Amino acid sequence: MKSLKELYRIGYGPSSSHTMGPRIAAERYLKRHPEAANFRVTLYGSLAATGKGHLTDWAILQVLGDDTEIVWHPDIELPFHPNGMKFETILADGTSHDAWTVFSVGGGALAEEGNTEFDTPEVYDLNSLAEIQDWCKKTGRGYWEYVEECEGKEIWDYLAEVWQTMKESVERGLTHEGVLPGVLHLRRKAPDYLIKANSFGSSLQTRGLVFAYALAVSEENAGGGKIVTAPTCGSSGVVPAVLYHLEHTRNFPHRRMLHALATAGLIGNVAKTRGSISGAECGCQAEVGVACAMAAAAASYLFGGTLSVVEYSAEMGLEHHLGMTCDPVCGLVQIPCIERNAHAAARALDANIYSTFANGIHRVSFDKCVEVMLQTGHDIPSVYRETSEGGLAREYEQERT
Repeated sequence: MKSLKELYRIGYGPSSSHTMGPRIAAERYLKRHPEAANFRVTLYGSLAATGKGHLTDWAILQVLGDDTEIVWHPDIELPFHPNGMKFETILADGTSHDAWTVFSVGGGALAEEGNTEFDTPEVYDLNSLAEIQDWCKKTGRGYWEYVEECEGKEIWDYLAEVWQTMKESVERGLTHEGVLPGVLHLRRKAPDYLIKANSFGSSLQTRGLVFAYALAVSEENAGGGKIVTAPTCGSSGVVPAVLYHLEHTRNFPHRRMLHALATAGLIGNVAKTRGSISGAECGCQAEVGVACAMAAAAASYLFGGTLSVVEYSAEMGLEHHLGMTCDPVCGLVQIPCIERNAHAAARALDANIYSTFANGIHRVSFDKCVEVMLQTGHDIPSVYRETSEGGLAREYEQERT
């Protein structure tokens, strides 16, 4: 498995696959052709279908210039991955030169078919949670200690930056009022939820605050704000909401919060390696579902859960999102994405409680659940995988017409 630095990426929304990935690709292509005056970028499949709502063209133009020609082909899906794009330089006579096809495979990562250019070192020897759990049992150590074993102590400096960025995104979102960009004219809700939550009794207040924190980050992401992929931009509100709430209500020490973040990252890394975190490839189960699993595992660790309890929490968080489609209305990371982050954060806390009552005893392993998630994602028709052609997106278009 790769470093957690590739799972937790600090950047700007609204989409890790549709905004961050294309921007990084454009930057790489510009380095190859710094002398070029004109470029053409062709977007394929899901990247083209929801690219405008995800600000894909804006991200590319910011790098290559406003004269860059953007060509949209939502009807053409390249075999390697749904998020394909082709970069070309345009010469003075109008001919193209040095065509480069690359794919945004989720979480801000890039891949090129048949090329190892984007391959990075494997940091973890083990890539299944069962193997990692066995290592922990044999050594008497925890999941976060396996992260330190593989990444080195310097990973804590990076995770401290990640945690600080997450907290800042929560706090900005709680005070940021107004309307999100895009044709939906969706108003931000986090500040209102915070006020309402504080007016309720303790039982309802807890849920209301978690909702507010998740909404805060998700709305910051939707507005192009600075967030952390956890594991993606579209699911970036779940882990921060849960950890922010627990830090403020239980006063866990800073170091323990970083250990929880490492535990969550390990869960996300297994899902990314053995399954997928791409909504275009596997639907929202691969984004919000994995985020819920990460947050549930982090919560279980914080409350002193055993290895089995942590694993069960993660499995439950993902299992109960299996089959969830990705159908963003108008291609925007707003409806139903923002609301799903809030519900997933609450579900993560429930998964922790349930697994604690069960003492971690269960039948379906997290590794098996990841395998099922990947197969389920491939079985879901493409119209339900980040194309805005089916589900809620289609119904909304019908209402508008």
